[in-house]
Amino acid sequence: MADKIRVGVIGCGVISAAYFKGCRQFDILEMIACADLLMERAEARAEEFDIPKACSVDALLADPHIDLVINLTIPKAHAEINLAAIAAGKHAYCEKPLAIDRADGQKTLAAAGEMGVRVGSAPDTFLGGGIQTCRKLIDDGAIGKPVAATAFMTTPGHERWHPDPDFYYQPGAGPMFDMGPYYLTALINLIGPVERLTGSTRITYPERTITSQPRYGQKIQVNTATHVTGILDFSNGAVGTILTSFDIWGASLPYIEIYGSEGSLRVPDPNRFDGEVYLLRAGEKEWEAIPHTHSIDVGRGIGVADMAYGIVYNRPHRASGALANHVLDIMQAIEDASQTGRRQKLTSQCERPAALPVGLLPGMLDC
Repeated sequence: MADKIRVGVIGCGVISAAYFKGCRQFDILEMIACADLLMERAEARAEEFDIPKACSVDALLADPHIDLVINLTIPKAHAEINLAAIAAGKHAYCEKPLAIDRADGQKTLAAAGEMGVRVGSAPDTFLGGGIQTCRKLIDDGAIGKPVAATAFMTTPGHERWHPDPDFYYQPGAGPMFDMGPYYLTALINLIGPVERLTGSTRITYPERTITSQPRYGQKIQVNTATHVTGILDFSNGAVGTILTSFDIWGASLPYIEIYGSEGSLRVPDPNRFDGEVYLLRAGEKEWEAIPHTHSIDVGRGIGVADMAYGIVYNRPHRASGALANHVLDIMQAIEDASQTGRRQKLTSQCERPAALPVGLLPGMLDC
């Protein structure tokens, strides 16, 4: 393919390795630079993945050869770096969430519109074989009309294993902002956008004790909700329930289930690209395992590649800024509903992403 999108990565932490590996699957992407606040970290990634240039953040943003910036900074820096990339005339794709508040999400999309560039955002796990198989089943009418959905993410918290877990208990994180984007993005892909919602949140333990190394015994002050429940009214009439929690020691709940007029669908973990798919048809008693209709041999970066295809071929990209902004709006509105005691009408909307075609060759996203 003659047309390539030249990519620079800002933020060379742990997740960057998955992006460097995943983006290499797609010939449309050319990884040419990486940057980090710590130059030694950028240099290490450049050497590890054979990236031509390691540089400062400012130098990467000023590089006229870079078309698209992958923003892998911490969430509170997402909006700042996205806006800087947009101001430099570059497309911006960032890790989730798009921003840590609604105003910055809207500002990012408005700036991109003015500059004529695109915004994309993780998660792109909904483009994996597991959830795309579920999408095809729904589109083919296997469960009839979607009526309701449930989504559950429960854990006792990250201070038990993460070496530096403070971030998870500050604004912009917590179980909803940390893991909610995977679940909400999957639900929007499967059912469509949300029109209004209500919710309840709480901080169960105002202080957490780290039990992982190297900071065993240190205390964390909790400044964001750690148990979040939302009731979602989708635009197509379906009703969804989502629960994300860092306060639950154990549970036997599914990741996501979609309930339709003609059957039920058990959706795999939306934090992964693979996973088993199960269908229960109306009148049957046993769940049926459904073979994948789409490849599961993909990883982080498929959303970036799809965005590059959109740029080159002038079509919408699936992990879009509008989708990520709608997810951000939902997450903030759940907290707003809890604080005000009132149902929230969402101020954002997005299109349901197009399903991936069946039968794509490795490294390709358009037939």
